[in-house]
Amino acid sequence: MLAALLSGCATGRKPDPAFAPTRPVEPKPAELNHGAIYQDGIGLRLFEDQRARRVGDILTITLVETTTATKSAATSTAKQDEIALDNPTLLGASVNFNMPGEVKKAMPLARTTNNDLSVSATGNREFTGTGSSSQSNTLSGSIAVTVVEVLSNGNLVVRGEKIVGINQGDEYIQFTGIVRQQDIKSDNTVQSTYVANAQIRYSGSGAVADATSHGWLSKFFLAFWPF
Repeated sequence: MLAALLSGCATGRKPDPAFAPTRPVEPKPAELNHGAIYQDGIGLRLFEDQRARRVGDILTITLVETTTATKSAATSTAKQDEIALDNPTLLGASVNFNMPGEVKKAMPLARTTNNDLSVSATGNREFTGTGSSSQSNTLSGSIAVTVVEVLSNGNLVVRGEKIVGINQGDEYIQFTGIVRQQDIKSDNTVQSTYVANAQIRYSGSGAVADATSHGWLSKFFLAFWPF
């Protein structure tokens, strides 16, 4: 059991079957016809370039991805309220509670500073908030992909995967997208910025990747931790 576990840890990341190379369509064998010089399916293309155009052909994608995003926001609000109620009048005269001391103590409404019912209130509210966010990513390199499908308009659906084992871990990149044949250079390369619906995934596995991620127990507690 110990030998099985050690052998399992020694093996690297297995290729993803979804990114396996696509084999070209095998042509049907031509019928032998010894009565002619040229035969169908057997020939040498002297004036054809080596750019990918058929299912199973290899194309090199040059990765030149650079993204930069910046966002900032600022909010400021202020509001001031003021309310004033004058002393009411009763039968043409202002109401007041200028009464003798003993009577005034027995009447709560008479305990006013100005001996009347005038009221005033003032309120101020202010709010200020600021926030900013920025992100920058760069990915460069190259990856060879294979043509998995040729669309009716001539565009090529490509897909490929690259796995590199470094020390105690594996670095892998997966690429899918649609390439226009006019964008393929003479050296059979195309920049990733010219690929439509490009999906690029770059990740790693192994001891280095595990050291920079949470363990399963930490993920369990973080899933229920509200702060």
